[in-house]
Amino acid sequence: MSDGSHTPVLLNEAVDGLNVRANGIYVDGTFGRGGHSREILRRLNAEGRLIALDRDPAAMVRQGGFEDVRLKLLHRRFSELQAVLHECDVAQVDGVLLDLGISSPQIDEPWRGFSFRADAPLDMRMDTSRGMTAAEWLATADEDEIREVIRNHGEERFAKPIAAAIIAARARVPITTTRQLARIVATVVRTREPGQDPATRTFQAVRIHINQELEELTAVLPQSIAALAPGGRLAVISFHSLEDRIVKRFLRAWSKPSQVPRRLPLRAAEMPPAKLRLIGKAQRPSAQEVAANPRARSAVLRVAEKSEMSV
Repeated sequence: MSDGSHTPVLLNEAVDGLNVRANGIYVDGTFGRGGHSREILRRLNAEGRLIALDRDPAAMVRQGGFEDVRLKLLHRRFSELQAVLHECDVAQVDGVLLDLGISSPQIDEPWRGFSFRADAPLDMRMDTSRGMTAAEWLATADEDEIREVIRNHGEERFAKPIAAAIIAARARVPITTTRQLARIVATVVRTREPGQDPATRTFQAVRIHINQELEELTAVLPQSIAALAPGGRLAVISFHSLEDRIVKRFLRAWSKPSQVPRRLPLRAAEMPPAKLRLIGKAQRPSAQEVAANPRARSAVLRVAEKSEMSV
């Protein structure tokens, strides 16, 4: 199922992973164009409930297309999950879905400044109502900070010369547009993987930093587990290695039995159970989905279920 021009990635796989209970309560932490939410609602009965969050104000405009009393859509970051559930008077939920990264519609709207394919203001904020723009950050950050962000968040081997080039360029004229930044990067990045623009990794790095995406993810994962009822599930779709690494390590750590003193005389059956059970292996889009939506090619879905024995 698609919503307008946007096709949700791993739509059925992600919602299947939630194992939706018809009368359950679910959270879509990244509403976007509402594709995953629409499918969750389709599987709920009249008693079911869906709380959807999105930090992008543009997502709020789309709620009118749903007109569903079971849906509560809020302009909030998913790192505020615990507070949101408290405000909604919800103690536990049956599933949490997180579709990470940036959406195709956000990339395709030049004025958002996420893409270098069109010349536009260098904004990059997912929440355009608050926070520092990419242009403002590049105008004030020192060379060391810029280098570290580009190296760590973009996994860019040319981070040092790119940072130096940015500092030199901004001394001449403010860097305020996507085309300016892309051209600066292109002056020092002479080689790149086939089909990849020299500025790809730098734009990814700056976007991740401006939106604190990795910090947001690190904050929401334990909140999601705490919010799940026993038997409830967490499904996370990642789009690059930095995100997936955080998710993979978190789920792996929580799927191991709790540690107890080595000399404590306990039988195997008496050992504290793991808080999570991993559901299947990591899933990737099919060849057919990638052919229809090339931006899905890097997606990875991981699903885990909260132990019935968790407290």
